[in-house]
Amino acid sequence: MTTPGVGAEPWPRRVDPMTDLPARRLLLVHAHPDDESINNGATMARYAAEGARVTLVTCTLGEEGEVIPPRLAHMAPDRDDTLGPHRVGELAEAMKELGVTDHRFLGGPGRFRDSGMMGVEQNERPGAFWSADVDEAAALLVEIIREVRPQVLVTYDPNGGYGHPDHIQAHRVAMRAADLSPDPDFRPDLGEPWEIAKVYWNRVPRGAALEGFARLRRDLAEPGKLPFGRAASITEVPGVVDDHVITTEIDGSGFASAKAAAMRAHATQIEVHEPYFALSNELAQPLLVDECYELVRGRREGGGRESDLFDGIPGTSEGIPGSSEDLPGTSEGLRGTSEENSGTSFEGAQNGTGL
Repeated sequence: MTTPGVGAEPWPRRVDPMTDLPARRLLLVHAHPDDESINNGATMARYAAEGARVTLVTCTLGEEGEVIPPRLAHMAPDRDDTLGPHRVGELAEAMKELGVTDHRFLGGPGRFRDSGMMGVEQNERPGAFWSADVDEAAALLVEIIREVRPQVLVTYDPNGGYGHPDHIQAHRVAMRAADLSPDPDFRPDLGEPWEIAKVYWNRVPRGAALEGFARLRRDLAEPGKLPFGRAASITEVPGVVDDHVITTEIDGSGFASAKAAAMRAHATQIEVHEPYFALSNELAQPLLVDECYELVRGRREGGGRESDLFDGIPGTSEGIPGSSEDLPGTSEGLRGTSEENSGTSFEGAQNGTGL
């Protein structure tokens, strides 16, 4: 059974698609608590505010993360090893800031453990997400997909954005689940088949990142303006790609404060000083509120950048009520625009190195 995250106000375990589902449904699959707020906080807040059902699935509790506040250092995995349960609470607070009520852990809290960075012994630890069978983990996600029937899925690219094993595994599990969910012969006990119309990977346009870092360096040059000593490198930002790769840009300007507040809720992992933040390495990065994506499955309307993840999906126009009768159970003809042409190979992902 899939268990909603601690602190959530859970949706009904089973919903009636004819009466209970809003017109727009967005599913995000992430590796650890905090990944969602950094990558998609403004997107999640915007769609939740507009009445979409936003479902977050987090694959681990983030037990292997480093701890920023000295008073909480005892929670580290090499000491009390209590960071995971604490981060469950941080995630619940972050979701309150974003207005998201449906957040879950894949298979329930603690089913899969944080695998640590690539190449460490924790990768092969019993229960580590990296060592999980992809099809078994995907089946847990299929159950959620068939329940909430999202038209849009957001996850990482094959390299997980920056080579972390849990991010790579989250990509594999999400994409496999998207393949299995519409198959009527796969686990009919998990619900009626459902095909996701559009799949996106998290991306950061190089141009926006460069502009953000240039602004950051100017501010760092003013003594006492920021609590951070140095800037990170653009190479340390997950998912940076050339601007032409971006297919979709979500204007998050109206939700900048919500995103910052959600990131701030992950206090063991992130220090926020708007419009910047730093992780445990104490290297500052720009806090980007316009969030960008690459459409890898589905049809893009027109030749320019989309401004709505639901563009082109029947019955999901902003402000127009829809019903399940308007929503296709399959997305025949919507597959494959850029998945094969993405800049990251699956083989490269297997050999990725965590930062």
